[in-house]
Amino acid sequence: MSFILKPVDTVENISPEDFRQNYLLPRKPLVIKGLTKSWPAYEKWNIDYFKSIAGDLEVPLYDNSKADPSKPVNSAAARMKMGDYLDLIKTEPTELRIFLFNIFKHRPELLKDIELPKELMGGFIESMPAMFFGGSNSVTFLHYDIDMPHLFHTHFGGRKQIILFDYKWKRRLYCIPNATYALEDYDVLNPDFEKFPALKGVEGYELFLEHGDTLFMPRAMWHWMKYLDGSFSLSLRAWDESWVQKAESLFSVVTAGGVDSLLKMALKAPYAKYREKLAVKWAEKALAKGEPK
Repeated sequence: MSFILKPVDTVENISPEDFRQNYLLPRKPLVIKGLTKSWPAYEKWNIDYFKSIAGDLEVPLYDNSKADPSKPVNSAAARMKMGDYLDLIKTEPTELRIFLFNIFKHRPELLKDIELPKELMGGFIESMPAMFFGGSNSVTFLHYDIDMPHLFHTHFGGRKQIILFDYKWKRRLYCIPNATYALEDYDVLNPDFEKFPALKGVEGYELFLEHGDTLFMPRAMWHWMKYLDGSFSLSLRAWDESWVQKAESLFSVVTAGGVDSLLKMALKAPYAKYREKLAVKWAEKALAKGEPK
């Protein structure tokens, strides 16, 4: 048994008017299959290509293990030459993944291979494209992005499974206080509703991306991702046009970034245990109240 999941609308292409009225304004996810077919990256980008142009770079690697309460969120589990890592994910399953890596800083020529979809919306943060690489078996834990941007997430070279939840389900997902991620003690694909009763009835989306597919993920949407093949993704970030929501994004960075890191460094394991208990308490309280309404 899993969550109540529905498919995400999928189109080949979409007009700016349709996109704005039916997806951007109502904060609804969408898969656009044809968005990248005119990009040079669509034909050029594969594991061998990245090995040839960036194989000498040393990259931080992350695994599926639960976050260490004594370390900052997203602390690397290991480091490796990118070429060796790409050989690994091409030939065998591994949990290791590259997370939020700005390869464009090291290889700016790659920027010529992509096109920001400015015909659909404005607000793109042109200095912050980021890439993610993973082996089959690697999982990105359930979270929402700390700066709360809209995302255009394009996958290359294989398949990726994604589960999404609207931000309104934050408490019911056992969100850790002062953080942007959920309690890591339940299996998103097969949650234990007896142990985590607040999860029962939570509604979300499930989708699968293949080479060149782009997911529009509205701001603050919770996401869990699993690489089904050794492959990689590109995320393009864009601010919402609302100044109120820009302010909310800034507040999130300050509280879930700076404040949380300071508390973790100062209090370590006791702080981690306390906020996990608080996440359970808040989830059960939201369930009792029937939230979100």
